Amino acid sequence: MESTPLPISDDHALLSSQRWRRRFALWTTAIAVALAAIAFAKACDFCFRTFGELLGRSRYWALLVTPLGFALLSWLTTGALRGTRGSGIPQVIAALAREEDSTFRARLLSLPVAVGKLALTSFALLVGASVGREGPTVHVGAGIGVGLAHRFGFRDTQSLSRFALAGGAAGIAAAFNTPLAGVMFAIEELAGAFEHRFSGALLSAVMIGGVVSLGLVGDYAYFGKMSTSLPLGQSWVAVLATGVAGGLAGGLFARTVLAAARGLPGFLGALRRRSPPVFAALCGLALVAIALSSGDAVYGTGYAQVREILSGSHTVTPWFALDKWLANVVSYAAGIPGGIFSPALAVGAGLGAALAPLLGHTDATAVILLGMAAYLAGVTQAPLTSAVISMELTDNHDFVLPIMAACLLGRTFSTLFCPTPLYRALAQNLIHERETETSGATA
Repeated sequence: MESTPLPISDDHALLSSQRWRRRFALWTTAIAVALAAIAFAKACDFCFRTFGELLGRSRYWALLVTPLGFALLSWLTTGALRGTRGSGIPQVIAALAREEDSTFRARLLSLPVAVGKLALTSFALLVGASVGREGPTVHVGAGIGVGLAHRFGFRDTQSLSRFALAGGAAGIAAAFNTPLAGVMFAIEELAGAFEHRFSGALLSAVMIGGVVSLGLVGDYAYFGKMSTSLPLGQSWVAVLATGVAGGLAGGLFARTVLAAARGLPGFLGALRRRSPPVFAALCGLALVAIALSSGDAVYGTGYAQVREILSGSHTVTPWFALDKWLANVVSYAAGIPGGIFSPALAVGAGLGAALAPLLGHTDATAVILLGMAAYLAGVTQAPLTSAVISMELTDNHDFVLPIMAACLLGRTFSTLFCPTPLYRALAQNLIHERETETSGATA
């Protein structure tokens, strides 16, 4: 008896109109995310430049502007814009993990939240916060993805998750001007939502986002082209030193941030629960105190300090890594919008600069690059993404093996302080809050 062949779904046919409509919507999303990322970068640069001009008149203006700015940001994000707090990457992970919860997704990923994230992160840099824009760009990209999915008629749960994933990955590619990093990020950080049958469309979206960014901004390495190398032998001691130090420092940062997110003990914890804006103002005041003792080098993303350190003509203190580490902790603990990618690169560069004199004849630039990569891997526990970002930001693809080794060591030693990766642990906090809210409502 002959078997009847199964019908082929039109959605899987090569020339399926539904399939091409989805691709067109996805590519449109990638272009929109790239344009938003470029506008976001320019807004952040303008805002921080304005803050720098204020400091140029008197560095003590920060004693008023920064605490008040932190308090205002905390107040603005206590209601409907609560989803804009922090990096934004945990929000994307949490929304993808609970994709059936449409209310939760709308609270974390929507066009209003994306616009709020862009505006409030820019404002955070306007008042000097030690935050970055790369994680928030992922959040903005995912929000744009969900919003455009609705516009194009893809409203089912699976499609919305796919568009959020594609928008977030395109966001990291456009934010760093590094398409390959976007691919690695999607696989490594958002792996729980990665589907093989969607991988081709995801890759195309990331590449289109990267091409748009390259076309409008130009093909450049943010920190300039680095041609340093690290020969086998004694110089590989630098890989071990930076890997261990970067991993431990990154893991301690992640552990500290998580502890602050889960609730501080004593007076500070009670103050944060009772009056978040007052607590945020105190965090802003702490940031200014750190800045005043470090020559104002800890404000903002830290990109300028990284470029100076890599060029060998920096004026930062030997304690810059510690100062920036503390500045990042108090900025994140305040609960204001802002990411940790670029501030982490700054801490890593400072750590490498501090280790370089201890490593004999090893090229100092090589040690700094390793410190950046290892510390970033220690914070995020995403060694592939950290290695690719470090290589693409310096256009140095001859340094693959040392950077990868340092990142793997950094990730390993980070787990001694923080067994769960930071973004996933923060996402679990959001999911737990939602589950508590849901169970309370049904009780």
